[in-house]
Amino acid sequence: MTSPTTLKTSAEPPLVSAVRWTRAQWLLLMVVCTVLALDGLDVSMVGVALPSIGQELHLGTDSLQWIVSAYVLGYGSLLLLGGRLADLLGRRRIFLIALTVFAAASLLGGLVDDPAVLIATRFVKGLAAAFTAPTGFSIITTNFAEGRERNKALSIFTTFGASGFSLGLVVGGLMTSLSWRWTFLVSVPIAVVVVLLGIKFIPKDKPSAENSGHDIWGAVTLALGMLGLVYTLVSAPEQGWGSVATIAGFAVSVAVLAAFAIIENKVKHPLIRFGILKEGWVARANLSAVGLFGSYLSFQFIVTMFLQSVLGWTPLGMALALLPAGLLVATSAPFADRLIEKFGATQLILTGLTALGLGYVLFLRVGITPNYALDILPSVVLLGVGFALAFPSINVQATAGIKDSEQGLAAGLIQTSTQVGAALVLAVTTALVSGHGQAAGTVSAQAMLEQSYEPFIRALAVQKLPLYGLANLRSHGMHEELPH
Repeated sequence: MTSPTTLKTSAEPPLVSAVRWTRAQWLLLMVVCTVLALDGLDVSMVGVALPSIGQELHLGTDSLQWIVSAYVLGYGSLLLLGGRLADLLGRRRIFLIALTVFAAASLLGGLVDDPAVLIATRFVKGLAAAFTAPTGFSIITTNFAEGRERNKALSIFTTFGASGFSLGLVVGGLMTSLSWRWTFLVSVPIAVVVVLLGIKFIPKDKPSAENSGHDIWGAVTLALGMLGLVYTLVSAPEQGWGSVATIAGFAVSVAVLAAFAIIENKVKHPLIRFGILKEGWVARANLSAVGLFGSYLSFQFIVTMFLQSVLGWTPLGMALALLPAGLLVATSAPFADRLIEKFGATQLILTGLTALGLGYVLFLRVGITPNYALDILPSVVLLGVGFALAFPSINVQATAGIKDSEQGLAAGLIQTSTQVGAALVLAVTTALVSGHGQAAGTVSAQAMLEQSYEPFIRALAVQKLPLYGLANLRSHGMHEELPH
């Protein structure tokens, strides 16, 4: 491990500032960034299309939730395995195979009428994304030198993912106006083109020398444990958090993951080197990712439900209301790396979390007849600023100082924290909002606002307090700076 220095590069040699990317590097970056944006786009487009899918295929709410949950289930359960297998078997190979599977599942999902097959295609797409996301991340970290060059590449990469999700709300509204099937089919030609470009522009890499000792049982127990954990999380709101099925699901998942930990400490070539989390900045980055993405998606879910189900806004109108946040994230890419260099990842994470907390607090002013410019837009802007500052900084912090042979592992860890954190917080959100047992239309809009939505938004703001401490440990005596 390199000796600790800092990402704050005020004394950086002039030669580093003069680095210029080649055409091949730009094309490589655009290939992997497009795939991450496609993942985010796919998730948000389908969310907008759910009412139309339910109407055409005669699905109830319980069935519709699995169109979203199946993707999260596949994605969250195999992210760690996907990142590590990329290290062991070759990043280019894993990336292109997984993207091809994603395209095939998208095509099938847009053509079928059987709800079970549709849900299965979503699960397969989640599995594919569990390989493309960490693999694309590690392709960047192994092809761009650590420091300013990598910071800029990772800032653009993470911004593409966040922008894809945000802009997918609007694209989903437009596609749904044609047919919900286009929210699946529109991904197919994009994925096919990117596969062809990837074959040409992603450099061939050699599998890690560690592949001489595959940790088969570690891989099996990790996949089963994560699968069980994510399944239990997304099932808990329906089954009940105190039900036998939920408690048993958590207990079995924890037991399997405990077995995985025992295996990893005994095998010669472990799937995961737990020592990577002993680096304080890596552990704090992963914890920050849980709070950041979990609260951000949960707030978006709350606002979507409130504006559409309570106030009667159209899906496209709701999407346009949230669009400024997505635009702020998208336009921040050229500047994120410079901010990280000037202020350091830690301070940007702290500032971003503060902006998110303020955005949640300001939204408490919203009533049943809100003025968009005065009551909603300020929160949307603060969320966009907060996410734009914190998300790329967290990803830079999570992979700083990690050797090339473990970049896939580090990428898988941070993206697992992001996705599993989102699944956990969103599951709790769903349980809290629906826990009052009253659907929209059975009580007044004011009562739903006060009983269901406002308490949870307050909880999101309070949840940021411990994260402030985690992000700011360095300024309270730890002085553990990020490696350069």
